[in-house]
Amino acid sequence: GAEAGCLSLDFWVYLARYLDQTNISSAYVSGMKEDLQLNGNELNYFLTFFSISYCLMLIPSQVIITYVRPSYWLPGLEIGWGFVTALIAFAQNAYQVYALRVLLGLFESSAWPGMMTLFMYWYTPLELAKRMGFYHSCQALGSMMSGALQVAVLESLEGKWGLGGWRWLFIINGLLTLLIGFTGFFLIPDYPRSPNPRCLKASPQTLSCSSTPSLSFGWLTPAHIQAAEDRLKRHGRTDSKKITWRAAKRTFRSWISYFIPALYVASVLAPYGYNYFNLFLKELKDQNGRPRWSVEQVNAIPIAGNGVNVVFVWIWAILSDLLQTRWTLLVAQGVIGLIPCIIMSIWTSHPDTTPVSAAYASYFMTYMSLGTAPLIMSWLSDILPQDSEARTLIVGYSIAGVYAILTWSQVLIWPASQAPYYHYAWQISIVLWILVIIMCWMLNIIDVRILL
Repeated sequence: GAEAGCLSLDFWVYLARYLDQTNISSAYVSGMKEDLQLNGNELNYFLTFFSISYCLMLIPSQVIITYVRPSYWLPGLEIGWGFVTALIAFAQNAYQVYALRVLLGLFESSAWPGMMTLFMYWYTPLELAKRMGFYHSCQALGSMMSGALQVAVLESLEGKWGLGGWRWLFIINGLLTLLIGFTGFFLIPDYPRSPNPRCLKASPQTLSCSSTPSLSFGWLTPAHIQAAEDRLKRHGRTDSKKITWRAAKRTFRSWISYFIPALYVASVLAPYGYNYFNLFLKELKDQNGRPRWSVEQVNAIPIAGNGVNVVFVWIWAILSDLLQTRWTLLVAQGVIGLIPCIIMSIWTSHPDTTPVSAAYASYFMTYMSLGTAPLIMSWLSDILPQDSEARTLIVGYSIAGVYAILTWSQVLIWPASQAPYYHYAWQISIVLWILVIIMCWMLNIIDVRILL
């Protein structure tokens, strides 16, 4: 019914987003580096330019969706990033890619925070983490599809019409994103008190209403809307409100507006090394100095890691709703995440005496600790059930904080020129995981003793 329609669209939107975000790494190790003569840290700068524009647009986008229907705003931006993604296929140098990545960041900044914000208006604490977990797992599914798609493209479209396989990857991703973007106009439900009229099921009452368009997918009924409103009232949750200067100033003065973003940033950056698994595989050499893995294998091997990610994101999210706890499962992920960081710190310092199998195992283990975001956002919704403006802004602050730091940190901490042996990246990850564990423990004490 309503939930199936909403979640199916969320799945495809997030899948498209992460296909577009991960294909730059897949393309880089599949011929883009050689075709565009990229010899330094251009891959890092591709991410930097994307992160800058993403960060700048994110909070304005969170404000805009309280004034403009999400069913207009979010699909419109997705169509924009579909066009930009396809244009990257025709880039001839790094500078053209930089410019397109700036545009891509502006368009994509709406997807994850916008959808997470919508979830908070439709689902209760007993089910919120599961729904966010489902959506978040599409990050890994997008990465899996990107790797699998690149392998298929290299085998079937390499050189077709004079285009390299990596260029076809961007074209295909762009076309898929455009298709999904158009469906968003009819499948995003907006808010319970102001539902998307293109989603409403036709009835004698709605047929006579001029606000109901003739073209409707009809998956959202008045009963669904009433049930959503009743359930949120029972759990003390408010519907969407337009963000005003007064609400913004009130949020800015709240301590939770800084604590949750700091926790979120640390939890995202701590396991960040998994993003460079394919680069790690590409740069590994055998005893004769030849690449240890083929281009196809470099794209295929991380698929298994993303499979681990999907499974564990669901495990953490389901357990969180089932046991009605956020902090214990966040701490558990922190403990698990510490282990590969410690092993990789040893391996990068002593690669000759530490078996490379330990590095492989560490990368795969890192994927087990990537389910923190749904739990943190669910926790935020639990803490601020009646302040929808603050929730919307804090989601924006949190994600903007990640990208603000990524604009410079990944160039300094994870430079492509140091792969596969990073000087101090894994040691920084250890510190961040310890910080996550401490902050979760502190927030739980505050939540139990003061906020309840």
